[in-house]
Amino acid sequence: MKTQSEVAAVQQGPALNGKVVALLAGLSAISVLSTNIILPAFAQIGQELGVTARELGLTLSSFFITFALAQLLVGPLADRFGRRPLVLGGLALFVVGTLVAGLAGSFDVLIAGRVIQALGACAAAVLARAIARDLFEGETLARALSLTMIATATAPGFSPLLGSLLSNTLGWRTIFIMVGIAALIIALSYARGLGETLPVQRRVALPAAQVLGAYGGLLGNPAFILPAAAMSLLMSGLFASFGASPAILMDGMGLSSLQTGLYFAATVFVVFAAGLAAPRLAGRFGSRTVTASGLATALLAGCLLWLGPRDPGLGWYSLSMVIFLWGMGLANPLGTALTLSPFGKQAGLASALLGFLTMTAAAFTTWLGSVLEFAPVVTLGAIQATACLIALLLFGLNRRCVEP
Repeated sequence: MKTQSEVAAVQQGPALNGKVVALLAGLSAISVLSTNIILPAFAQIGQELGVTARELGLTLSSFFITFALAQLLVGPLADRFGRRPLVLGGLALFVVGTLVAGLAGSFDVLIAGRVIQALGACAAAVLARAIARDLFEGETLARALSLTMIATATAPGFSPLLGSLLSNTLGWRTIFIMVGIAALIIALSYARGLGETLPVQRRVALPAAQVLGAYGGLLGNPAFILPAAAMSLLMSGLFASFGASPAILMDGMGLSSLQTGLYFAATVFVVFAAGLAAPRLAGRFGSRTVTASGLATALLAGCLLWLGPRDPGLGWYSLSMVIFLWGMGLANPLGTALTLSPFGKQAGLASALLGFLTMTAAAFTTWLGSVLEFAPVVTLGAIQATACLIALLLFGLNRRCVEP
């Protein structure tokens, strides 16, 4: 429970409006933007740098692994020094990594740039959730995360289309220029429009041993680890679909890079609709019930892909993706709010650990999708179905732990 002074601090903060949502979405989306926007340019990058499509998968897994590990440092640093220096410093480092990747003359330098990008982007993404937790609580927090997710969905939805247009007209290096400009705009907007959300009196300075102990306490707390693991597994299924999409849509179904970009753009509207529906459904049926139904829906989508035709057409694949995105759009914002709400005094640590779990799971599923020798559609369906089944079981255990 928050003290009266903490509640007053929240009440004096900005209201949940479009400006706040846009800032939170920008901070949260920059990492996904920098990943998805390069997918249509894989063929062009591989040809220029002399690497195969499988090797280019390292641009995803290296980003995810670095992102996951760096978050464990960002959380306690933000709880000690505040959100503002970490956000602005992280975005500055992200721009440096973007320049390194955009000017890369070899595959090793490109990977180095992606690692630097991940180090910077993780601060923005982790602290977007922590900032939301600083400002809001309860149903307002769930609504803030839902609206943020709706806006953030624009990044994975429209960025491949933008990446395709840029790479086909100006070359793949201009993609990194565009991403760097986006990061600068977000940094400027944050500095002017929101700034510090963690008052000095609420900051916590923990020695390294206590930080490790705090992380251990969260990992051992069923109220955190069960919903956190469930949401991480759910999101790993989404990232697995990002990694598999070039092989499925371009190699398997013959879509051009532009058509692939348009396909991703069309899926945005599913996430929009689910994000709008989630808080309304939660108000009527309860957040836990809606989250569980979203996980079950995403599980159904994975089963359709896994157990369906071995050589599905675009229609069958799209049906599965629509169902998965709907389930994910319902479950993720509500489940994230349920995960973070009990830990207001550890918002940075809890958000960082949640991000670590999510990106670790994403790194594993994208790697798994690239090494398994089965058809890409079958592999993706099996990954999504397995991840969502385990997520649903874990979330069910959490529900029994918190209910009398």
